[in-house]
Amino acid sequence: MKKIILTTFLFCSAFFFSQKSMSYVRISYGSICCGTPSTKPVMDYLKKFEKNNQLKAFEILKQGGLGREGEFTLYIGTDKLGKKQKTAFRKGLQSVITSQNRTRKQNSDGTVDFDPAVTVYKSDLADIKNLTIYKK
Repeated sequence: MKKIILTTFLFCSAFFFSQKSMSYVRISYGSICCGTPSTKPVMDYLKKFEKNNQLKAFEILKQGGLGREGEFTLYIGTDKLGKKQKTAFRKGLQSVITSQNRTRKQNSDGTVDFDPAVTVYKSDLADIKNLTIYKK
């Protein structure tokens, strides 16, 4: 009986302590004619931010199937960040995305959209279809 209770406790605690963000930032990747831009600049920034702030990996969710040319949206969990870290994170992310949009080919490369003032909550994501965990 003790083994069953112990095993049940271990499984429940694994689910309880798993990464579950409640607030996210939204980054949308759109296309003009020839597909979406690369996620590499954003992913590089995330890895650098994690390393500099000694954080575990961000929870990233991807909503695909938004268009005929592969448009998608990324949701990045921000619950583990403090207030100052969130501000620095959003400013840095905005800078990376602005730079990526500035260096794109105007007539063929897609755009990356990010509004640092928008926060998406887990309750908003509950109704979204095609939402999967994004692998870096």
